[in-house]
Amino acid sequence: MKLILTQEVDGLGSPGDVVEVKDGYGRNYLLPRGFATRWTKGGQKTVDSIKSARQARAVRDQDHAKQVKAQLENGVVSVRVRAGEGGRLFGAVTPADIAEAIKAGGTDIDKRTIVLGNPIKSLGSHQVTVRVHDEVAATVQLNVVSA
Repeated sequence: MKLILTQEVDGLGSPGDVVEVKDGYGRNYLLPRGFATRWTKGGQKTVDSIKSARQARAVRDQDHAKQVKAQLENGVVSVRVRAGEGGRLFGAVTPADIAEAIKAGGTDIDKRTIVLGNPIKSLGSHQVTVRVHDEVAATVQLNVVSA
């Protein structure tokens, strides 16, 4: 099945990419969630316009992304969560919690750009990767404290 991606999909591509996927994956996952649309000849013209616009923005955005990376790496982000005895959390720290804490610090990022290797389920200091741009990733120091 040939599809045009409308959103970033890990391991598959970025918006505007034309990808070939198995029928079940496209029909049951990508299309219902709005991550892709079916490929058509008219859709190819749309893809070309999306890609040209993305390339024009990418040059400007990469410089801005490096500034955002510097801001994120210089500071420490604190997240307040409920915790029990021994520093164990009730649940886990989510990317939405981290994005909200970063936004409170003055930098607005999307929660989908935050990469957590393992779920954060304890108090203390942790490192989190934020994909600021396709080619720029920042490592953020995250301090999880009890509320």
